[in-house]
Amino acid sequence: MYTEDGKLLNRMLHEAVGDGPLAGANAIARELHALCEQAGDADEHEARDRAAARIASLDEATVADVLRLVTVRFHLLNKAEQLSIAEINRRREGEATAASPRAESLDEATVHLQRAGWDAPRVRDLLATLDIEPTLTAHPTEARRRTILDKQLSVARCVTELRRKDLLPRERDEIEDRLRRIIATLLVTDDVRARRLEVPEEVRNGLYYLRSSIWQTVPRLMRDLVHAARTAWGEDAGAIVLADLPPLLRYRSWIGGDRDGNPNVTHEVTRRTIATLRETAAELWDGELENLRQQLSISIRRAPKPRELIERIEADHARVPGGWISPRASEMLEYEPFRYRLRQMRAFMCHDEAYDGAALLDDLLLLRRSLVEIGLAEVGERGPLADAIVRARVFGFHLAALDIRQHSRVHAEAVGELLGAGGVADNYADMSEDERLAVLSAEVASPRPLRPIGVQLSEQTTELLATLEVVRDAVAREPASVRSYIISMTDSVSDVLEVLLLMKETGLYRPGLAGTDSGARSLLHIVPLFETIDDLERAPRLTGAILDHPAYRRHLVALANEFDAPLMQEIMLGYSDSNKDGGFFMANTALHAAQQAIAEAVRARGVELRFFHGRGGTVGRGGGRAGRAILATPPAARTGRIRFTEQGEVISFRYAMPEIARRHLEQIVHAAMLAGAQRDAEPMSRELSKIYHDMAHRSMAAYRGLIDAPAFWAWFLDATPIASIAGLPIASRPVSRAKGGFTFDSLRAIPWVFSWIQIRALVPGWFGLGTAMGELSDDHRALIAQDFERGGFLATVLDNAMQEMARARPPIARRYALAAQGGDTIWPAIEREFASARDALLALTGRPSLLAHSKAIERAIAYRNPWTDVLNLIQIDLLGRARRGTDADRERLTPLLQSSVNGIAAGMQSTG
Repeated sequence: MYTEDGKLLNRMLHEAVGDGPLAGANAIARELHALCEQAGDADEHEARDRAAARIASLDEATVADVLRLVTVRFHLLNKAEQLSIAEINRRREGEATAASPRAESLDEATVHLQRAGWDAPRVRDLLATLDIEPTLTAHPTEARRRTILDKQLSVARCVTELRRKDLLPRERDEIEDRLRRIIATLLVTDDVRARRLEVPEEVRNGLYYLRSSIWQTVPRLMRDLVHAARTAWGEDAGAIVLADLPPLLRYRSWIGGDRDGNPNVTHEVTRRTIATLRETAAELWDGELENLRQQLSISIRRAPKPRELIERIEADHARVPGGWISPRASEMLEYEPFRYRLRQMRAFMCHDEAYDGAALLDDLLLLRRSLVEIGLAEVGERGPLADAIVRARVFGFHLAALDIRQHSRVHAEAVGELLGAGGVADNYADMSEDERLAVLSAEVASPRPLRPIGVQLSEQTTELLATLEVVRDAVAREPASVRSYIISMTDSVSDVLEVLLLMKETGLYRPGLAGTDSGARSLLHIVPLFETIDDLERAPRLTGAILDHPAYRRHLVALANEFDAPLMQEIMLGYSDSNKDGGFFMANTALHAAQQAIAEAVRARGVELRFFHGRGGTVGRGGGRAGRAILATPPAARTGRIRFTEQGEVISFRYAMPEIARRHLEQIVHAAMLAGAQRDAEPMSRELSKIYHDMAHRSMAAYRGLIDAPAFWAWFLDATPIASIAGLPIASRPVSRAKGGFTFDSLRAIPWVFSWIQIRALVPGWFGLGTAMGELSDDHRALIAQDFERGGFLATVLDNAMQEMARARPPIARRYALAAQGGDTIWPAIEREFASARDALLALTGRPSLLAHSKAIERAIAYRNPWTDVLNLIQIDLLGRARRGTDADRERLTPLLQSSVNGIAAGMQSTG
């Protein structure tokens, strides 16, 4: 995707370098690129050997300069590609027609439904069932600093300005001068932070997107939906009105709430995060209400009096703090009730803690009714006020609901301590599951607290209870501010009852009278998280047991009554750990099967379901296109309620530019609409399920054979830059769950996948497929080929794998592998599996190449490879220098290795 924008930025980079201090390094970088381009895709080539020898001859200062130049080149190329994507989307939108809408657009969704016989009122009812909740997380996958991202956006603005056809020569020169200055500054800006991010900084990074592109894009997306309805149904689309649309999208966040394995997330951090979210929302609403005040200049001397509005103003007059609305302003607004009410609303927002998101929405709907009352329905239903109503439904005063997550072990230890302190039991840790359930059931139903006044609890338990108290105070002020408590590694009914007991202890749950539902109150969803392959296989049965337990059922009823909602259970599925545990195909198959079976178990108990997909940024952690993933879910799982994580570099790619954010969200809503309309589709046949089950087990056996090999772990630590990744100060969360050294079990999935991407093997995104498909009978191969052509689950999984394999670079990965101890046994296994997977996939799909169906991506990878090869060869050389050197040498080389990690991350456009 080497566009005109890319050529412009390449020219600007060379001009910014000029004949300055980096000119020599620039010449070396271009020389290395030419050699790698000459080597191409050959497994062995003397030009690549010459490039490696040239790198080996360079001193460390020159290596640093070359790394800097190539990394900046990729930063510029990435932004050029984003601009190209936005331009292509805009062009395709312009070329689309009512008869032939743009693919994966809201127009396509509505036209599809219209052709299937749906009318606008039926689609309106479908929309009312959708609840899509992207969830921003702070996992350590964004290697770029905020200042780098900001400069990339400045580059994008310059390039966009230079596209204008009416620029005067002087104006063009000025913009190009500014662009050169930005690039020159990029070249001397540290790409690695001086220190690790702290949680409040991660919170601010998440807020950056919430308060900019997301805040801007959501109302625009809703307007797109109304326009699509009009295109499909014409005058009959009156049932779909912007100001009446349900909040199809609502945002969640883990940043500042996820404390599983992150000791830096304390109750004070969570308290401050919730306050920061509200403060940011209030700031945005202050600007929104001021804009409405400017817009709604209706005078009752020229329009009828809005009776309800005037009554509300008079009734609330005494609530306005003194001095907020001056006598002079009151006189000026005497005949402008809409403006006066907006002044009152701003006063309540700033000075009345009881004025929450629901009150704000109620006021905005009052303004809308009043406009309709005086004959200005168009102003109330389509303009800025309608946008504000959309925002109030989506963002409220909390902006994004914060999730709390903690490991089940922490809850068990806290409950054991409380039971001991309360004189109930001293041996909770030694109890069987049945014994635990008996104790927990009795204590959850009891109104008395367990914690005696003045008792000293452990630091861990005190912190856990303090966190729940923070949540209690937050939901008392704004019920939407915290909605879910997620339990990592849920493997028993007692795991959820422990959290319910802790909620009771801190005022988030109140049991009913005498063990009944009468008087019960619950304020928080309890969400089990199933992560490993064994967890996923047990999940349907365990979910049923949880929902059948009387104490938990009373919590669900109380929660539904509190929020006037149906009985609903949220289940989180962990894509990262399941993939790391069982390999690519087993994880995908187990997740698909678990969704169908869990959904059936929940539905059989009269409870509604929302799945929360813990998808990583990369295919190796469950990533890929979210829209396609939604359409690939099993029918029983298509409940309309869906959550999924957005993390790391995925957030910055999808939300840095409003145009890209709009397209991303459009694809998600498009998929959710079509999936929602196909809830009654037939599930996968038993025969196909059995084939995929067997393939998954063969795949997992091959994967575990690789990672459980005696030589593997020492080789992995030596061959990959995992130590440099661990040292990168890119997030507050440690890369390992355990203190001390790395083990496979303690290493988090993110650095696991990050390391494989760095060495260009991308094993977590495809390994095992060759073995799985190699033993298929001809009949089974024909069946899955037919299933692939139908789209859905298999097509999504295999397309993702083929893209990962196309991004892999065996000639480079081989150099990493063989340079490390044990590589002569590990690499042949990887190489054989890659070849067999590639051959099997091409034979099954009938494609001439892995990305024959996506030429644009194929060309982009081919263009990037020689430059990425340069960075890989540098990293291989640096790893070799570190192996051969002393401790002092390794310490000196660490910044260079970290720079190489950042550079390859930029070239690959992904980390973990």
